[in-house]
Amino acid sequence: MTAAAAAEIPKAMKPMPSALKFDLEAKCSTTKARASTLRLPHGPVKLPLFMPVATQGSLKGLTPDQLAQTGCQLCLNNTYHLGLKPGQAVLDEVGGAHVFQRWDKNILTDSGGFQMVSLLKLAHVTEEGVRFLSPHDGTPMLLTPEHSISLQNSIGSDIIMQLDDVIATTSPDKARMKEAMERSIRWLDRCIDAHKYPERQNLFCIIQGGLDLEMRKECCEEMVARDTPGIAIGGLSGGEAKDEFCKVVHACTDMLPEHKPRYVMGVGYPEDLVVATALGADMFDCVWPTRTARFGNALTPAGSLNLRNAAYANDFGPIDESCDCICCRSKENGGLGITRAYIHHLAAKETAGAHLLTMHNVYYMLAMMNFARKAILEDRFPAFVRDFFKEQYSEPSKFPEWAVTALKGVGIDLLAE
Repeated sequence: MTAAAAAEIPKAMKPMPSALKFDLEAKCSTTKARASTLRLPHGPVKLPLFMPVATQGSLKGLTPDQLAQTGCQLCLNNTYHLGLKPGQAVLDEVGGAHVFQRWDKNILTDSGGFQMVSLLKLAHVTEEGVRFLSPHDGTPMLLTPEHSISLQNSIGSDIIMQLDDVIATTSPDKARMKEAMERSIRWLDRCIDAHKYPERQNLFCIIQGGLDLEMRKECCEEMVARDTPGIAIGGLSGGEAKDEFCKVVHACTDMLPEHKPRYVMGVGYPEDLVVATALGADMFDCVWPTRTARFGNALTPAGSLNLRNAAYANDFGPIDESCDCICCRSKENGGLGITRAYIHHLAAKETAGAHLLTMHNVYYMLAMMNFARKAILEDRFPAFVRDFFKEQYSEPSKFPEWAVTALKGVGIDLLAE
């Protein structure tokens, strides 16, 4: 492209500097699953992956070293919450979130847009931005695209997200859905304009459009044209039916470039991740694995175990026989040798039980995605998917219909003999 031609492209449409490198290493020969390495300022990250959510700069109950022991290379902080506390001035003074929370690996920050849904009673959306009432003290706060990016620049996260206009996918108001999609495009342009450090922080756009595939297509075309370093599929996990969720992910990944990471926001059940990986997505995040740990639930290949149940009071086996996390490993093998009975004893009374299960659950999610990645690299991903569902649900009659349908659409028949 000539210099004259480039000068005629609107500023927001020119290629952005990038602080990441995306190496696509393998593609499943049956499905749309991909294995790749995302090289970020604080180290390489293997995809597909799950990102634990450390909303306020901490994974609840874990020290940074304990989080690192799970194998985590990329965790999520929330711009809205960090903007309220400790606040931008403190982040600027200390030198960003990596220093503040003593985390030397990668951070992704959510722009604060999701709070339009989760804190809807406290928020009012206009073209200018989102007016919030602080859940801490009721103080008014205006979050504009420019302010969101400024906060994320101060946080210093390796991946930053555009501020988008988010409404629940279950909303019947098509006009409002289209308004939100189009506003998200306009806000991306403002985010690109406001971004001060594109050479060290990677701005991801967010595809909106609810469950309307034509709106999603329009949004994909506009967002891809902005050429941000990565692309997210947003607005899902808002109560929509799982088959509708799968249709949106499937349609969007068909339209997204192969040479960029694809992030499906707010998705965290193990079966969701496996299916969405088959549909061509690379990155996921959710609070569920850590939240469910606080209710005494342990994630295992055979499904979730409620260790508060009296059946585990005298069970002196590890949380999961097949798990190599520090909790499940025996003392002889350098682990803690935690038993189901001990977690049962702690779960209802002591926070230590939740902390131990959090370490286990995060490790489980990361290890599951590593197994999926290995299967893609060895071109046996369909077999991995079949084995995963057999272990989780024990028999085909219990397989979720939405998963069977979605996987069949990319060449895996879970019900075949």
